Amino acid sequence: MTLLTKITLSIALLISIAIPFGVFAAGEKNRKRYKTALAANAFLFIGTLAVTAGLIFTGNASAAEATQTAAQGAAGWGYLAAALSTGMSCIGGGIAVSAAASAALGAISEDGSILGKSLIFVGLAEGVCLYGLIISFMILGKL
Repeated sequence: MTLLTKITLSIALLISIAIPFGVFAAGEKNRKRYKTALAANAFLFIGTLAVTAGLIFTGNASAAEATQTAAQGAAGWGYLAAALSTGMSCIGGGIAVSAAASAALGAISEDGSILGKSLIFVGLAEGVCLYGLIISFMILGKL
């Protein structure tokens, strides 16, 4: 990648972070402001990632370098798969823990004898994150 491309992508990444903060700061103080800022952040950040992936994983290679470029591309996709398996499982686990933990706290406040049962459900939700981490280690082991 050339220096100009790196500078352009860095500026795009900074803009994808700065614009949602501007949307958040300029909006009225209500729930819609949070959703608008989150939507702008997700749209700009995922757009920047898509453009970056397109620039990184495509390129012109000569016949002598084709094998090496293909191996590097396969390794890049493997690292991307490992990161996605860990990241997405942790997001899912966080959502599950938030629901299970809040319900468990409410149940424990009414009846303290069910602490053990509620901890089991919270632990099961956290297990999803560990499964994603194990899968990412298995992917990285194949590279």
